[in-house]
Amino acid sequence: MGYKVAVMGATGNVGRELLSTMAERKFPADEVVALASERSVGREISFGEDKILKVQNLAEYDFAGTDIVLSSPGASVSAKYAPKAAAAGAVVVDNTSHFRMDPDVPLVVPEVNPEAIAGYTKSGIIANPNCSTIQMVVALKPLHDIAKIKRVVVATYQSTSGAGKAAMDELFNQTKGIFSNEPVSAHQKKFTKQIAFNAIPHIDKFMDDGATKEEWKMVVETKKIMDPDIDVFATCVRIPVFIGHGEAVHIEFENPISDEQAREALRAAPGIVVVDQRADEGYVTPAECAGEDPTYVSRIRVDPTVPNGLAMWVVADNLRKGAALNTVQIAEELIRSYLRKAA
Repeated sequence: MGYKVAVMGATGNVGRELLSTMAERKFPADEVVALASERSVGREISFGEDKILKVQNLAEYDFAGTDIVLSSPGASVSAKYAPKAAAAGAVVVDNTSHFRMDPDVPLVVPEVNPEAIAGYTKSGIIANPNCSTIQMVVALKPLHDIAKIKRVVVATYQSTSGAGKAAMDELFNQTKGIFSNEPVSAHQKKFTKQIAFNAIPHIDKFMDDGATKEEWKMVVETKKIMDPDIDVFATCVRIPVFIGHGEAVHIEFENPISDEQAREALRAAPGIVVVDQRADEGYVTPAECAGEDPTYVSRIRVDPTVPNGLAMWVVADNLRKGAALNTVQIAEELIRSYLRKAA
């Protein structure tokens, strides 16, 4: 017997990717419902190669009888409807920022802390971490297990899709406009500065200490998921790429670890592909990871400037592992360990 699954925010970048990922992985659903705002009601959206779903109105949907809700409609919308779905008996896996630091909501990356899923019974909600946090902790976990991480300094190079379709359109239109001698301001709405042929060290709002909210997320989420004793310092940068985040990660360990030990641990870890050849093309870039599921690790080096230091380059598709895939994997583990239905 399969499950009844509702996808909130089904018409957005992540919502469409959720449906695609469920179909690819043959998620055990007897019924899938696509939910979005009133303006999208009646739109048709693909689910796999040969199924079409008609979008229903989230505001009017009755969650009774729904087993699992995969949610990515924006934080304010999720704040309203995720508890409503949970109160009706569904388990919500939420991809927005709203519930991540709620102490009653587990924050989960299945390759890192699958045992945390058990905490869903407190609220009926499980949170999906920020995209930049997910790929980093996937790569950090096998190293933490063998040498214990003290401190991480990370610089991210994040694609425009992390800010939604309008941000991707802005990159496209600005790039095209520059070659047509159009002013950048004609296509500048989503970003605070020009995104085409540029890098913007500003993702989300600024906080009192000078960090941005995106940088704060990487700090507190890593501590909640992995270990509260790990110190994290992040600089998050938006770059003119459509899909795929890159991260330059510098790690200080409590215990000695060599680059070869790190490679062996990473190669043996789930969800990771190591491509680390010290030669031309011996590394993975965002363009190559788009549409792929793994987290790719390259440029693994000893950092001699700190005791027990390593550096590495981590790349993943932010719409897949950074969002939709991780959400679906949480739901799969939820079913496997906690929601088994009788045949």
